[in-house]
Amino acid sequence: MQTLVITVTAIVAFALTAGSGIILVPFLRKLKYGQTIKEIGPTWHKKKQGTPTMGGIMIIIGVICASILGFFVSLIGNKNGVDGYSAVKLFCGIAMALGYGLMGYVDDYIKVVKKRNLGLKASQKLIIQVIIAILYLGVLTFSGCISTIVTIPFLGQLDFGFFYYPAMLFIIIGTVNAVNLTDGIDGLATSVTFIASLGFMIFASTLNQTYMNILSVALAGACLGFLVWNIYPAKVFMGDTGSMFLGGVVLAIAFGIDNPIILVLVGFIYFIEALSVIIQVISFKTTGKRVFKMSPIHHHFEMCGWSEMKIVGVFSFVTGVMCLISSFAIAMLR
Repeated sequence: MQTLVITVTAIVAFALTAGSGIILVPFLRKLKYGQTIKEIGPTWHKKKQGTPTMGGIMIIIGVICASILGFFVSLIGNKNGVDGYSAVKLFCGIAMALGYGLMGYVDDYIKVVKKRNLGLKASQKLIIQVIIAILYLGVLTFSGCISTIVTIPFLGQLDFGFFYYPAMLFIIIGTVNAVNLTDGIDGLATSVTFIASLGFMIFASTLNQTYMNILSVALAGACLGFLVWNIYPAKVFMGDTGSMFLGGVVLAIAFGIDNPIILVLVGFIYFIEALSVIIQVISFKTTGKRVFKMSPIHHHFEMCGWSEMKIVGVFSFVTGVMCLISSFAIAMLR
């Protein structure tokens, strides 16, 4: 039965995501919802001007529909019924990811339709992100789905007590923005997240977390389906609509398996991307010098002569290695 659930979820996620592009990509092009390339970016990115954006809608459709279908298929012949706590984590996680996806959509809409390239103001984004994170943590807390005892990979468990909530708030907001920063070249955020989702599938299976396994499979299928359109040269970009939603989903899975700190390993590339921006900004403001040729770091490697395909391949490989390391940490929990 488990095999059927996983197979159905994967196929539906892939088919809906890839298939919706047949309608959505031409529609976005017709509406002239094209990406505006920033002047400060690599000059060769100018050829991507006008490529349809907001393609993340395809990922949202694939993940949500496949997850819900997978959830109901898992109930067929299941004498134990619904696992209440796991179901709350699943649907709260989907709601959180959708909230971030909607915020990303508004940001994209302002950029594309209102022709304001920076989209929402940084303060507006932060306020919305904090509200969504607080609502997510609040619902999980009142549902009895959260413990302040956190597992630190390879080190053991630590009770964060009161500091659990500010720490988790930081992780949620940091991860969402880090995934967003990773979406800078064709297929990068999609490929890295696809590999991460495979890792989460293994973790969820190891921990017997059926619903999180379903969400992980849905994410993997949707990423693969989106790569049909997003692999170099991209026919559509996911935009903030997609990258914010992806950040929400990986967070939902990490919290769903009761191991949010594992994101430090699985999402290594995400955090390196974010860290490169922080280092660049601090260095420039304090010394007037840049550490990287350009940030986020994938642009640095572009400036060093790496092709987009090479960057995607190397970053995906690193993610795979980090997922392998993470699997040992997860195995220790059994």
